[in-house]
Amino acid sequence: MAIGHCRDVENGEIVNGFEDLEKPFIQPGKIVSYEDDDKNDESGSIWMVLLSTFVAVCGSFKFGSCVGYSAPTQSAIREDLNLSLAEFSMFGSILTIGAMIGAITSGRVADFLGRKGAMRMSAVFCITGWLAVYFSHGAWSLDMGRLFTGYGIGVFSYVVPIFVAEIAPKNLRGGLTTLNQLMIVTGSSVSFLIGTVITWRMLALIGLIPCILLLVGICFVPESPRWLAKVGLPKESQVALRKLRGKDADITREAAEIQVCIQTLESLPKARMMDLFDSRYIRSVIIGVALMVFQQFVGINGVGFYASETFVQAGLSSGKIGTIAYACVQWFTGSDNHSRGSINRQVWKTTTYNDFCHWDFPRLHPNWNHNLLLEWVPLLAVSGVLIYIAAFSFGMGAVPWVIMSEIFPINVKGVAGSLVVLVNWLGAWAVSYTFNFLMSWSSAGTFFVYSGFSVMTILFVAKLVPETKGKTLEEIQACINS
Repeated sequence: MAIGHCRDVENGEIVNGFEDLEKPFIQPGKIVSYEDDDKNDESGSIWMVLLSTFVAVCGSFKFGSCVGYSAPTQSAIREDLNLSLAEFSMFGSILTIGAMIGAITSGRVADFLGRKGAMRMSAVFCITGWLAVYFSHGAWSLDMGRLFTGYGIGVFSYVVPIFVAEIAPKNLRGGLTTLNQLMIVTGSSVSFLIGTVITWRMLALIGLIPCILLLVGICFVPESPRWLAKVGLPKESQVALRKLRGKDADITREAAEIQVCIQTLESLPKARMMDLFDSRYIRSVIIGVALMVFQQFVGINGVGFYASETFVQAGLSSGKIGTIAYACVQWFTGSDNHSRGSINRQVWKTTTYNDFCHWDFPRLHPNWNHNLLLEWVPLLAVSGVLIYIAAFSFGMGAVPWVIMSEIFPINVKGVAGSLVVLVNWLGAWAVSYTFNFLMSWSSAGTFFVYSGFSVMTILFVAKLVPETKGKTLEEIQACINS
């Protein structure tokens, strides 16, 4: 699924928006010194930055492994614990309920405990959840374990990209923050692959490894300098910044920029949820919320959570081959770092491919037409699903999050982001819970429903979503409000 891309307006993404405030328009004598600062950033304690990033993205890997756990284990868990379809659907989807709670509380947790404290707490929740799953002998303990891991990854989805963005030097920030999404995809793909060859209990036990690595590693990395400055600890902030940049690096300018950014943000009025219904923001809210609804209701979490059984219904003798292919395609498309293109063109391509593949699956299903060459049915149906996964990764998987970061003004970005993330997780739960029931009703009808949402996505984007490529944030706001 496409989750974990939210940005904190008080940190990270908007730092670059304020760092020019303290610069004069004419700086003939300081250009060289700024270049020297960049060189210090590159030659300083890069290994500490890399170590800190590696520790943090263990949480992203954990996120992906939790999402990918249910697909290869569905038949084994149902057989071993004698679960009904409804009970396993609850197990699969309750992860999103926990993640929803985690996402809602993540901002306050990260502000109160710090970035490291929030990651440490999330790892403990995930460890508790995996142990509950491992020792489960019934639906109740299985669901509670899944709920706990869901809460943990909900907090991870917020705090990991924030922490990485706050510790990275500006010349490395873009590259390092992309590791968050890469590790989510990698974790999901690894779960898909390993789950085809080991038992579901052993897969749950393996899920402890990234949590343990994070808990150990976090003892050796510094806290976010921006969080330390935000809570009134400027000396500790400079010590942490010194560890990240190296003992010989000049951190004076960066430390001053952090203070200016924090003071500027504190001067802005605090936005409330009701402020989003003001005429100035309502169109941005409609666009952000609707894109998240469409992102989920094209069916990505239904297909992803229960991929193995979906391939079996397509006619494969075993879902393992399809699951392995799914993992490979997902990792390849998720790790391929493409430059951003036109929003309309990307959404058009991905939803058109989704539409084709959703129609392709029911038309090729053995129960749809007995006159087709049945030996080709499994291959063609699996190919359709794999093309759908690739198309989603390139387009609707990432585009809504990009647009969300651009269409909201700074003063409401935090509360608007919370609303949009909440809608995203609600949609993820609805799709993941209803997928098995819809497939029992009609596999053809299920994919026709998702295909219909793909068509509606094209129409919505064409009519209401502005093109944001090549425009400043101010130009985007003017376009939305015109």
